[in-house]
Amino acid sequence: MIKQTAIETAENFIEASFPRCASAVLAGSVVRGEATATSDLDIVIFTTCRESYRYSCIKDDWPIEVFVHNYNSYRAFLQSDYERAKPSLAKMITEGIILKEDGMFKKIKKEAADLLYLGTALWDANTIEMKRYFLTDVLDDLSGCKDRAEGVFIVQTLVERLGEFYLRTKGQWIGDSKWLLRALKTYDPHFASKLTDSLEEYYKKNSKAGLIALTYEVLLPYGGRLFAGFSLGKEKHEGGAE
Repeated sequence: MIKQTAIETAENFIEASFPRCASAVLAGSVVRGEATATSDLDIVIFTTCRESYRYSCIKDDWPIEVFVHNYNSYRAFLQSDYERAKPSLAKMITEGIILKEDGMFKKIKKEAADLLYLGTALWDANTIEMKRYFLTDVLDDLSGCKDRAEGVFIVQTLVERLGEFYLRTKGQWIGDSKWLLRALKTYDPHFASKLTDSLEEYYKKNSKAGLIALTYEVLLPYGGRLFAGFSLGKEKHEGGAE
């Protein structure tokens, strides 16, 4: 059986499952031209449901993820996108192909686009200090690690924390897994390349020098490594009994 095109499948799915929906958007990798053999269709539906929900299904050999909202529920998800700095729904609404719409959807699309343009809130000084401490912790783990298997797992954590720190201190969006790399490439392709090269150096040559140096470089403008003097919650107990 030959797969139908993504748009045909999405349109047929909407007609069969949500014929009375107000608006519908096809989003995801197929829209961005980045689809792979395992890509699914992300479809955002606006209808009269009481609460938002999501589910997965298969139609015409296409795996489909469905995100269903009403004209109020989406706001909480956009707010969550902003607070987590991971613009999942905002990107789907903004980048997606509109398959069905009413007058209200234009307003929602503009809200999502404005949110993406705004970016995330900068971390305050306390958050930066806390993140410096935890990034330093995993940096020290890698620096002292002599077990290759443990090192592989430590590096995963280091890259996640390093990417988050680099982007969030500049008010940029982040992401998980491949989305972290994409966020780095969007904001600073040179840094993304340095990080990728450092990872390749570790995996192929077991050399951690590049990752360690890059982490020091990122921490330096914020005071460098942080261990001595860091506290979390101690202030609540100052002056009290031990």
